[in-house]
Amino acid sequence: MINKEEITKAYQRIAPFIRRTPVVESGAGTFGLPFSINMKLEQVQHSGSFKARGAFNSLLQMKVPEGGVAAASGGNHGAAVACAASALGHKAKIFVPEISNPAKIKKIRHYGAEVHVEGAAYADAAALCARHQEETGAIDIHAYDAPGTINGQGTVALEWAAQAPDLDTVLVAVGGGGLIGGMSCYYQNGIDVIAVEPGGACSLHAALAANEPVDVEVNSVAANSLGAKRCGTHTFALAKEYVSQSVLVNDADILDAQARLWTQMQLAVEPGAATALAALISGAYQPKQGERVGVLVCGGNADLGQLEQALG
Repeated sequence: MINKEEITKAYQRIAPFIRRTPVVESGAGTFGLPFSINMKLEQVQHSGSFKARGAFNSLLQMKVPEGGVAAASGGNHGAAVACAASALGHKAKIFVPEISNPAKIKKIRHYGAEVHVEGAAYADAAALCARHQEETGAIDIHAYDAPGTINGQGTVALEWAAQAPDLDTVLVAVGGGGLIGGMSCYYQNGIDVIAVEPGGACSLHAALAANEPVDVEVNSVAANSLGAKRCGTHTFALAKEYVSQSVLVNDADILDAQARLWTQMQLAVEPGAATALAALISGAYQPKQGERVGVLVCGGNADLGQLEQALG
């Protein structure tokens, strides 16, 4: 069950374990835009991204076997599962592809999880994780296409709706679609929810064009957080019903937005977390006159060396 009522229940369930992340106004003129943006700073969430919400919501509803918890991840989901498992007293093994940034792998290990690094992309890590589950009986927390995950991620919208009730539009970066699926389900067309993806990792955009989930090639600077080869079936159905528009941005615009978040807002974020803002700066999404726009800054597990390169 994925719906507004379940998202509300999820929030009540996870509230003792997560942070109610802040919102801030950018101020007119910031990022070269003539209007102020309302920004929700989910990069300060436990484990460094919104994904802690889905991980806690899933684990709090599961009976964890002796084999523990397993997850495949580009990095952020793995850190979130490791964080939740540690907090709740479970062992965890996380499978990550070789493109995962070292900062995320270090964070996963910080929470005490075992990390297995192998494979060129998320799909490879997912296959290895599935094999591990079969062999050990470990339970899986899917990164984006499971009701527990999606309802947990939807609590971002529940919080934001209370913090900024005057928004007309929110822009959300998309990987596999769990975040935008949950958020758009909570808003239920009450405001416009805009999906933003890198052109080189656009699983939802391609699915909407094909009217079904399809495989895409993944080649983007934001691939280690937004690099799902195929969007989820649950997330596609939710996006088809509730997402107002899907737009694409290129890697240069993502890196520009990442740099500006640091130089103008003192926010050190990973490329995936700058992707939604890139749609505004680049003009891929152009608000109407007077439109109140929100941007979700979704992850702060930045590779500081990569950020320094983005700054030029």
